[in-house]
Amino acid sequence: MSASRSPSGPARAPVPAAMRGFLGRFALVGVFITAVDVGLLLTLHRAAGWGLARADVVAIAVAALVSIGAHRTLTFRNDPFVRWVYQPWSVAVVVTIAGAADLSVLTLLTSARPSWGALLTAKLVALSVAAVIRLICYRWVLFQRVRRTQHLQVGRDRAPGDVRLSVVVPAFGEAERIGHTVQRLRRELALVGDDGGLEIVVVDDGSPDDTVGAARRAGADQAIRLPQNQGKGGAVRAGMLAARGRTVAFTDADLAYSPDQILHLLVEVEQGWDMVVGSRRHTGTTTLVRARRLREIGGRVINVLTTALLLGQYRDTQCGLKAFRSDSARLLFAQTRINGFAFDIELFHLAERYELSVLEVPVRVENSERSTVKVARDAFRLMRDLIRVRRWAKQGAYAEHAETVLR
Repeated sequence: MSASRSPSGPARAPVPAAMRGFLGRFALVGVFITAVDVGLLLTLHRAAGWGLARADVVAIAVAALVSIGAHRTLTFRNDPFVRWVYQPWSVAVVVTIAGAADLSVLTLLTSARPSWGALLTAKLVALSVAAVIRLICYRWVLFQRVRRTQHLQVGRDRAPGDVRLSVVVPAFGEAERIGHTVQRLRRELALVGDDGGLEIVVVDDGSPDDTVGAARRAGADQAIRLPQNQGKGGAVRAGMLAARGRTVAFTDADLAYSPDQILHLLVEVEQGWDMVVGSRRHTGTTTLVRARRLREIGGRVINVLTTALLLGQYRDTQCGLKAFRSDSARLLFAQTRINGFAFDIELFHLAERYELSVLEVPVRVENSERSTVKVARDAFRLMRDLIRVRRWAKQGAYAEHAETVLR
């Protein structure tokens, strides 16, 4: 994979102060709901003399109603992790299950007539158990919704664009190789050029050599030079937003995936998928030259870490071969903020946010020995960026609705 050497970082200005207060408000809601639950239980059981079970059931029900109302008001509907508040039946089932666990733990830990302190302690333990159950249940509910949405092809009009296919190639320090890359893309995708048009877009990510000049001399339709080295994510973003194709794909300058494989992705996009991604973990994938063992392990660790950010289950988020409908590409890349390797994962998060369809396909891997990826260094940066994306999602830094970006 040919990639930039610069540290990853956000491509946009810092999140406004109003958005930074979102997490504080969210936490405040949580504290308030807990206070309602605990306060009602203590009042009804200790002050009003209600039975423990009856008091706890009423406290849980009232707290659940307050929680739904507060989160509907203060959370953002399109953040995949908070969509549970808009599924009443799922909420009702989960609240019932978690409430039963709350009541069971509370009953188990208290005597017939507990003191204020004993009751409070038991209730806090019960709330903790119930919170874990709710988290697991809501994540399962949301996973089912994401899976249904992403596996659904929806018939739509032809995507906008001047040519049938654009291929974006991010490059850094590739003056010696980029000419061959452009020529091979043109040769192996000649059928597309003859049937609808092919555009090759090379983005020189602030290279110290004449990568952009070499790309132009080789016949790239667009050769864009970024004034400063941003990172692979920044280079891909610039190319994808400049591309004119109805289907827009990106691949690496070292052509670790032979250009003819783009044809498969093109066909799938034209059949209705918003986002088609190559997967090195797919059962149909063929590896002609294996990567080093350390890189393979690093890739698997990355996929595990993404579960903290993504609801769906993806075999391989980091494959350098992906294709999109042009309108879906515009939607996604207009919102991306990550410049480093985590930009791929940010794309998956945004696809879940905007409920786009995603298809994983097998690839034929021809790993390059010239990769600039450093496993330990980039794993640290990726984890940092995962935290950033999750924080931005909670703060509302991404557009709430797809129409906001596309109109």
